[in-house]
Amino acid sequence: MNRIAAPLWLGLSLLLPACSSDMSDLEQYAAEVKSRKSTAIEPIPQIKQYEAFVYEAGNRRDPFTEVVAESRTASGPRPDLHRNKEPLEEFPLDALRMTGTIRTKSGVFALVLAPDGIVHRVTVKNYMGQNYGQIVSISESEIRLQELVPDGFGGWTQREATLILTE
Repeated sequence: MNRIAAPLWLGLSLLLPACSSDMSDLEQYAAEVKSRKSTAIEPIPQIKQYEAFVYEAGNRRDPFTEVVAESRTASGPRPDLHRNKEPLEEFPLDALRMTGTIRTKSGVFALVLAPDGIVHRVTVKNYMGQNYGQIVSISESEIRLQELVPDGFGGWTQREATLILTE
């Protein structure tokens, strides 16, 4: 108990002088502050009147309205959005690898390795890649595809792509 009481009494004895009634230091400081010369306060700056800008386009296009592009959706190639997607269409074309070909009586098949490790057998008219790529031809060294990509104007454009045999 003595170990706890000693620091407690020491702390109280240090705080006790703060409660004295002698405030001469405080009164002296307050008098000094009041005797200082006050500085002039700067006047409030004048606020300029806000003038709203009114855009007058004249015969020019309004920049706040959307540009209506020439739409080519009525004609030209379009992907068949209602057909069932094939397994290789969930991967980008650059993630797929051609690993070989198989030639049978019924035709030529290509072997394609998907990123998930599964080897798929594809033939002409199958789809692969994320751009609606349809296989046009298969040779021993490559698969040629016809892809449909958006042209930026609401239509679609065809482009050729090739998947080359990797060893």
